[in-house]
Amino acid sequence: MRPLADTLRPQKLDDVVGQKHLIGNGKIIRNLVNNGKLFSMVLYGPCGTGKTTLAYAIVNELGLKYEFLNAVINSKKDLDEVISKAKDNDGLVLIMDEIHRLNKDKQDLLLPYLENGIITLIGLTTANPYHSINPAIRSRCQLFEVKLLSLGDIIMALKNATSSLKNIKISDESINYIASLAGGDLRYAYNFLEVAYYASDDHNITLDILKTINNKPSLYIDKNDDGYYDVISALQKSIRGSDVNASLHYLARLLVAEDLDIIFRRLSVIAYEDIGLANPAIGPRLEAAIKAAERVGLPEARIPLGEIVVDMALSPKSNSSYMALSSAINDVEMGNVGKVPNHLKTNSKDYKYPHNYKGSFVKQQYLPDNLIGRKYYTPKLTSKYEMNLKTIYDKINSNL
Repeated sequence: MRPLADTLRPQKLDDVVGQKHLIGNGKIIRNLVNNGKLFSMVLYGPCGTGKTTLAYAIVNELGLKYEFLNAVINSKKDLDEVISKAKDNDGLVLIMDEIHRLNKDKQDLLLPYLENGIITLIGLTTANPYHSINPAIRSRCQLFEVKLLSLGDIIMALKNATSSLKNIKISDESINYIASLAGGDLRYAYNFLEVAYYASDDHNITLDILKTINNKPSLYIDKNDDGYYDVISALQKSIRGSDVNASLHYLARLLVAEDLDIIFRRLSVIAYEDIGLANPAIGPRLEAAIKAAERVGLPEARIPLGEIVVDMALSPKSNSSYMALSSAINDVEMGNVGKVPNHLKTNSKDYKYPHNYKGSFVKQQYLPDNLIGRKYYTPKLTSKYEMNLKTIYDKINSNL
């Protein structure tokens, strides 16, 4: 009852799908294997791209003894047993899945044996190792990115897989459909193919059968992994960069994942961080779009959200207020505060009420003594609105 993806797992580098930047002729992992030398490493990348497969292919080709552990499931006792085997066998390879979830006790136990070479580690993770893996582990490993497979890679692998399924009937159109939904995830593609094979009466996999099983693509935006935050980050950076097409693309990915909450929160940040005073009306317009999206729900929520994202991407941009407040907060955090001037304190009789003066302006000190002359706000002349604010700002400063 082993899954198709497991039964098809390659045993040699030549049979591994994709990853030519690592295992192609003259590339680093290929050369390590050819030279019979293995160093501790971490293979990181999205789900279903072949990290485990690559690890097994490496140890198999080198003929090395190895053990497989999962940092979440396996206990400290399991790691102790692996270390004992490594000592008895003068070293072995430890393939550690979910390496970014290895707790401190296990790390402390493992580190000395990585240091003396009794254990050679191949860590596997979907997380960014530069952010998620303990520096002590990371410094003892080489880091290699395992990339999403291309559409062509998935199609080729699926065609090869059909030979292992007895009496299967499947058209190129159906194979292409599976590959297009896989999103670079070969495990997903194999699982989809296997379900379709057993879901049909005579193993005839038609496009209609595939669509009844699934018509949504596999999206790498798991909330527990970096890919999710990468999509959110890309949405903000695309709107900030005024690329309306990229903005709509990343919005679409979040909509297909049906994550309205993160869309609402991130667009609200963008409206005030990146557009700000260049177009202050965007805030109320965004709030109206969010309310409309909440009221109608999915799938229609995409309509007001698509409109507001186009508006935000093409809007003039200004981060002047965001930067001004960041500068002020930095002063406070550094202890550069000073006492509130006496005439601004509660119920002070020396306070001058601006509305009692011409133009609602009166010259008086507002900043603490040690911050007199401090300027946080620097206008950006990206819109008529902020140009008008600059005029007022300059006039007030000229009277101080």
